[in-house]
Amino acid sequence: MILTISIVLYNNKICDIKKLLSDFFSSTIDLYVFIIDNSNENNGDSFKEYKNLEYIHNNENLGYGKAHNIGIRKAIELSSKYHAVVNPDIRLGSNLVDQLILFMDKNKEIGLSSPKVLYPSGKLQFLCKLIPAPKDLIIRRFSPVKKIVKKRDKKYELRNFDYNSNIEIPYVSGCFMFFRTSVLKKVDGFDERFFLYFEDLDLTRRVNELCRTVFFSEAFIYHVYNKESYKNNKVFLYHLVSSIKYFNKWGWIFDKKRKKINKRTLLQIDIKK
Repeated sequence: MILTISIVLYNNKICDIKKLLSDFFSSTIDLYVFIIDNSNENNGDSFKEYKNLEYIHNNENLGYGKAHNIGIRKAIELSSKYHAVVNPDIRLGSNLVDQLILFMDKNKEIGLSSPKVLYPSGKLQFLCKLIPAPKDLIIRRFSPVKKIVKKRDKKYELRNFDYNSNIEIPYVSGCFMFFRTSVLKKVDGFDERFFLYFEDLDLTRRVNELCRTVFFSEAFIYHVYNKESYKNNKVFLYHLVSSIKYFNKWGWIFDKKRKKINKRTLLQIDIKK
């Protein structure tokens, strides 16, 4: 098996998931999809038409990372070469799967890659990020001075980078993460203490301690990107709790690795100017 894919659902529209599945199954690559459903309703009958697909209904909301770990464990059992962690609110760009596999095949030192992410309109999403310090998140969320927030975001989201070349990044967005399955096995998947948010950053950092984590500019996806934590108080609480867990794990003020990795990333951008 060359590629396995896990998609975690929570009250998503089935018609949207089927559009995403059509993107994947249009590829000639040998692949298998795991749909892990955290919704109350069992939607298994909606996916019976697909051969290379396993539907798993959890009967409860396990959270993002814990649900994806179900698919990751099955990917390891199947001995797939690559595994993609995928959001249900995306669509694939042309030849994305083939491009990513070719890129990873040529670069054995890469354990995790991420494509360019666009809004449905085609506008770029700035999802190549530095590792945040607590002050980055506090200013971004709560500062009433837009000029300060804009200045902070410019650095944090690498807005001086044109997103048209391949660079090593320390924070791969969870909307689409393309792993070497053997590396996922070594790091034991997502840390299940994170219910929602920061599990992607935590996993990127653990993978990056073993191998390279790289932004691949030549492939792209479309992503809705709703920023739910800015609209929903319950989701904001998940975000807050996960941020505390993250900084408790990696360090609040004294995180020497964060400074070193961010410096290395910024140096890459300066060199490419």
